[in-house]
Amino acid sequence: MSISGIGEVADLVTAVIGKIWPDKTEQEKAQIAAAVQLVQGQLEINKEEAKNPSVFVSGARPFILWMCGVALGYVSIVEPLCRFVATVIYGYTGAFPVIDTTITLQVLLGLLGLGGLRSFDKVNGVASK
Repeated sequence: MSISGIGEVADLVTAVIGKIWPDKTEQEKAQIAAAVQLVQGQLEINKEEAKNPSVFVSGARPFILWMCGVALGYVSIVEPLCRFVATVIYGYTGAFPVIDTTITLQVLLGLLGLGGLRSFDKVNGVASK
């Protein structure tokens, strides 16, 4: 303890100010560190899931492609064919279910484009690992 006590009072004031108005940069660093830790944990989980030979565990991308393909097949082949048969043969005049393929086609074409780029890489000899 100093003779005048000014140092201790300054430390006390600094501690009180730090409690009332904490340093934002330290809080932000802690939040970023926590977010990075969560992302790293999820990446490790993804690696383990990708190693699994079961399509139900490691087949998220194929599942999305299958669902987009089923939706596209229904909209472009099944629904028009069923509508034609029902109208011509059975005289059906009701409505058939409609699938909005806007998002479905965006996802499907994006994944097919990435697959095409990967095929281009393989033809040019780019290693996968």
